[in-house]
Amino acid sequence: MFKAGLLMASQTRNARDSTFLMICIMGSFAILSSTMSKNPVLNPFATSLGTPEVWLGFIAAASTIPGILISLPAASLSDIYGRKKFLLISGFVFASAPFLYLSVTVWWQLILVRFYHGFATAIFVPVAEASVAKLFPTKRGERISLFSSVTYVGRGIAPFLGAYMLLVTNTDFDVLYLAVGAAGVTAFILALLFLVERKKQPVPLQQKNEKEIVRRVYRGWGKVARNHDVLVVSFVQACQFYTYGAVEYFLVGYLTKVVHFDWFITGVISGSLLVVPIVAKPYMGRISDKVGRRIPIIAGCIIGSLPLLVIPFVVESSILLLLSVVYGFGFAAVTASTSALVSELVPKELVGTSMGFLATIMDVGQTIGPIITGMIIATNVAYQGSFPALTAVLLLSCVIFTLSRVAKTK
Repeated sequence: MFKAGLLMASQTRNARDSTFLMICIMGSFAILSSTMSKNPVLNPFATSLGTPEVWLGFIAAASTIPGILISLPAASLSDIYGRKKFLLISGFVFASAPFLYLSVTVWWQLILVRFYHGFATAIFVPVAEASVAKLFPTKRGERISLFSSVTYVGRGIAPFLGAYMLLVTNTDFDVLYLAVGAAGVTAFILALLFLVERKKQPVPLQQKNEKEIVRRVYRGWGKVARNHDVLVVSFVQACQFYTYGAVEYFLVGYLTKVVHFDWFITGVISGSLLVVPIVAKPYMGRISDKVGRRIPIIAGCIIGSLPLLVIPFVVESSILLLLSVVYGFGFAAVTASTSALVSELVPKELVGTSMGFLATIMDVGQTIGPIITGMIIATNVAYQGSFPALTAVLLLSCVIFTLSRVAKTK
């Protein structure tokens, strides 16, 4: 009897580990696919279609709008209807969207494709994290962090791989998006395997409880939205991604159109925006745990703002790479602390809701940033005015956070 119990426990652990591994691998291919579809290819692809300068920002922002619309509802509804359905939906979008780029012939069609593609990540990330949390109730922080790190590997590889493919194919966008599609299809196949593994697991929530659960979810949203400290930290997060979304997209334009770098150098410089946070965030998070959240957030805002003031006046590749690294470090310092701080500002039963709320506000910033920056670039001030404007956004968020009382007792 005792041996049977041990065997059953071992099988359960193995099943959890197997499912977790599958989610991680799916996430790596999925995020690799979605990131390579935009960095560094999206800006030159949009330009090749004759996109007016003022509309370039809308193309960059189109994929982030679904995050505003669906991330929080998808995570909440997956509690009711099960994670696997939503993972399958996101996997289908990851697999199908890349091939739509091949049929784009007019710039406005690219906005529609980007909007559709955005639903993949908007659904996948919060639902996958919820799945991991359920699989490992006593190791949620460790396993969710590990899942995040694995997906960031795919995100970090994407700009280098994309730039290399554009270099060796003489800027053949179709070949690149076929590779994006291959990664997306792989993610979808893994989603199907995940469904097969979990087919026998019943949905734990009963139909009669759905209305009460939905009401409870809405009440949680209201409580978080009325929390002043959460709003302040969310504003800081929104400003970070307002800036990051604009820099990630328009830095490529500056490097290729103004400085005329080749794809290899462009990929290295723009890729550092993704690689540096991967390396720096775990260390900055550890520092944040020791010294409190305020110092890393304030210091990160200042550190990240200064390079943006200088970038549009520099043409040397080594200096631009250094500025990109410094900006990425500042971004990592802030974002390594904001999520942890928000989780500390709400009751434990609302931690998940607060994370969804933070992600939604983050996507608002990431949507608006490229749009407004694109409008500035379309004027006479161009890059010399748009990048310093991003500096002003970061410094404004820094001032507001510094004057607030958030985490002063930490």
